Amino acid sequence: MKYALIGALVLASAIGAMPAAAQGGKPVIAVAEFKNETNAGWWSGGVGWELSGMLSNELVSTGSFKVVERTQIESVLAEQNMAASGRITPGTGAQIGKLTGAQYLIAGTVTSFEENTASTGGGISYGGISLGGNKSEAYLAVDLRVINATTGEIDFVRTIEGRSKGGGISIGVFRGGFGGALSNQKNTPVGKAIRAALVEITDYLSCVMVQRGGCEADFEAKEAKRRQSTRDALDLD
Repeated sequence: MKYALIGALVLASAIGAMPAAAQGGKPVIAVAEFKNETNAGWWSGGVGWELSGMLSNELVSTGSFKVVERTQIESVLAEQNMAASGRITPGTGAQIGKLTGAQYLIAGTVTSFEENTASTGGGISYGGISLGGNKSEAYLAVDLRVINATTGEIDFVRTIEGRSKGGGISIGVFRGGFGGALSNQKNTPVGKAIRAALVEITDYLSCVMVQRGGCEADFEAKEAKRRQSTRDALDLD
């Protein structure tokens, strides 16, 4: 009887340490306000929380996650005087998890943004007015971190890229919408790049936190390609 009780306690402890998805439940996550380290002209007050909300909608729509309401996260940040601290630290993530019930905190920082408009030479001109002939494209990179709210450690980290061209891109199904400060970017290359990045983040989190079992290889290949492109751009020996 004694050994059976000890065995049961050990098993319960092991199960408790397993990710929620491994236990048959949905991971409970909180998406923090996105941060920005670029000079992107479309970034203004409130955009960080708008991106957080858009990603939350994407994650909920997969049916694989439970997402803590934004108001709960903001309340905890305010109460703990964390709102002005900038980046979310592992310690902050653990504190937010403790006070909101989240098992994981998703933190994203936009670390690179580029937008180019180039003439294609194919436009038409009539009466001094030119139409067409321009090709616009946008690129952004998001440094993503998944903080374990129980241990305070970073379980997953990845740089996710989003690209677009003025002519449109195929990015899968985007379930969110643009509003607030980002409403005028809905159909622009910037908006498409943002959507592409959010869809890619959702796919990545679904893979490493829920699906597992082989899907990681695709993301590892993308990461290797990204790192090689960075090396080539920097002309490293």
